[in-house]
Formats: sequence, structure tokens, C-alpha cells
Amino acid sequence: MGKITKIVLTGGPCAGKTTGMSWIQNAFEARGYTVLVVPETATELILGGLNGSSCGSLIEFQTYMLHLQMLKESIFVSAAKNMNKDKILIVCDRGVMDMRAFMSDEEYAQMLRNEKLNEVELRDNYDGIFHLVTAAKGAEEFYTTANNAARTETVEQAAAVDTRIISAWTGHPHLRVIENDREFEGKMKHLIAEISHLLGEPETYEIERKYLIEYPDLEKLEKLPNCEKVGIIQTYLNAPEGEEVRIRQRGSDGHFLYYETRKRRTNGLGRVEIERRLTAEEYVTLLMNADLSRRPIRKDRYCLTENGHYFEIDVYPFWKKQAVMELELKTEDEEIVFPKEVKVLREVTEDERYKNAALAMNIPEEG
Repeated sequence: MGKITKIVLTGGPCAGKTTGMSWIQNAFEARGYTVLVVPETATELILGGLNGSSCGSLIEFQTYMLHLQMLKESIFVSAAKNMNKDKILIVCDRGVMDMRAFMSDEEYAQMLRNEKLNEVELRDNYDGIFHLVTAAKGAEEFYTTANNAARTETVEQAAAVDTRIISAWTGHPHLRVIENDREFEGKMKHLIAEISHLLGEPETYEIERKYLIEYPDLEKLEKLPNCEKVGIIQTYLNAPEGEEVRIRQRGSDGHFLYYETRKRRTNGLGRVEIERRLTAEEYVTLLMNADLSRRPIRKDRYCLTENGHYFEIDVYPFWKKQAVMELELKTEDEEIVFPKEVKVLREVTEDERYKNAALAMNIPEEG
């Protein structure tokens, strides 16, 4: 069995998803991938006559949609496992979290309780999430509902839906927002570049910037619809010279997923990063190879989507005056608009003291 990667292509109404699917298929089939597309479930059901009204309640309709979405994905994954292919890319036209954007928090929580499911496993069951911003945000002259009979939103409604969908996926470790900051072809090229980055084609190369910030108002952050809190325990393993290997437990409310990450620095701000999902058993086994010279790092991460960037604010139990914020960039000179909820003290991208690997050995003083 070859490598199987499952991603979600999502976005607001009239964002370019249909064209994006075509670009993905053409681009990655040319690179040797077998590309499988899981069709959008909501459109299938709505055009078939099912909706909140016909089903009797919104929760009932969304539950049917959840069941069908999960069933389709499981069928595609099972089929992929039986294919004699080296590289398989499964692209879901929307995923299970999209439905949260069309429910109240109470309805969504009730559905999870009814189905005995948890948000961490639902959301993080995908390797990457790629959100195309609706044309109703920044490209209004191109906004239309003519290409999808299941869509009826006005420009204002489409923009609001787009924001809710981004919020629904916030908290996923690999969420990327593709904005309307360039011509449409440029938007599609940006999408392909972000997916290539996730797949490591030719290899995963990321540009990160890190900032020391004032200790944030956690209560205010937790009330933001575009912010999600996750708990992380990060343990460093014994590794070859020049390479960093860590394993991570990530989740909330007692539900966790596990990852292994290998990093190697290149020139400038760039570095090669390879990540893979672990089972709970693999995670426990790898803990036996922990680097005993470093303590495990525990932190709460606040994932915040704003201004086209995905900010990660790490709050550590040993600091009360400061925290660290990271974000990934497409280019080293990309302009950054910081969230208004954050006060940046200084950039610490090149300050070794504020890297997690260093914090695991020696915690710098506050200030």
C-alpha cells in the first residue's frame, strides 16, 4: 500500500471550488498521484429534496449529512488501501466540519452527543484543510450563484458563511486560507502550492516567523468565533546530528491525536519538515526513545484565523507575562497584519532561547 493523503477543499459560496478540483486533479496526476474526489454531500442531499424543513429539524438533516459524509470517506479510503499505487490523494469536496457553519453551537453539540462523537477526531481526521475565500470578500464583481442550484446566498450572506466555515475548521494543525488577493489564476496557483507544501512536493519547505507577545487575554480569545484552543504535550526524541525529532499529543476535552515530526534547517528562514500521524500505541512506544536531557513541553495553543493568516499562540504554564506566537508564510518578505487582540513585543524567529527544543532544556526569564 502506498502513501494515502486525505485533504478537504472547502470555502464560501462562489469561491472557485469546482475549478479548484480540476486544477488539483490536473496538477497532481501529472506528478504521479492517483487523485480521488469525494463529492460534496450537502449539494447531493439538497438537490435530492432533503433539507432542514423536509427532515423535520436541522439536527436531523445535518446528522444524515454527517453519516453520508463519513460513509463516503470510509469507502474512498478503503478503496485507496486496495489500490496498487504509490501516491494517492483523496480530495473531499467539503468535510464533516463544514456543517458546523450552518448550525448553532447548541445544535452542533447536541448532534455530537447524540452520535457519541468528538470534535477533535472529526476535525483532525484529515491531513490538510484548504479554504478558498468566497468571491463575496474582495472580488464581489465575480460573485454569482448561477453555478450551483443549491446556493441562494446574497453577497453579504456568502461573506458571513465564509467566515463561519473558517471558524469551524480553526484548530486543525494544517488549515490554509486562500484569499482573493490576486487574479483568479493566481489564486489557483496559490492553492496548488499550498497542497504541494503539505505533500512534500518536491519536499516540504516552510517559512515560519515567531514573536514574543504580551500574555494575552485568554477569556477574550476563547470567546472569538475564529479562535480554537487545543492542548499539546510535546516530547523530543533522540535524533541524528542536524535533525530534530519530536512526538506530540494534541487535542482537547480528553480526546487526542498523535503525530511525529522531523525537522531539518535549510538556509535563511526555511526548513524541511516531515510529519506523520501516529496511533496511540506507536506514540507510547516512541516515548521510550525520549531525550532525557529535555523535559516534555506542555502548552495551550490558541489557533486564530485572521487577515488571511493562521496564527498559533502558545501559552506556557511557566510564564504569566508573555507568550509566543507563530505563523507560516509563503515568502520571506510577505506582509503581516497582526490580530488586534495581540500585542507584539519583538520578533524571536532567530532567537534560539524561544524555540520549543530550547525551552525543554532551559526556560528564559520573563520580560
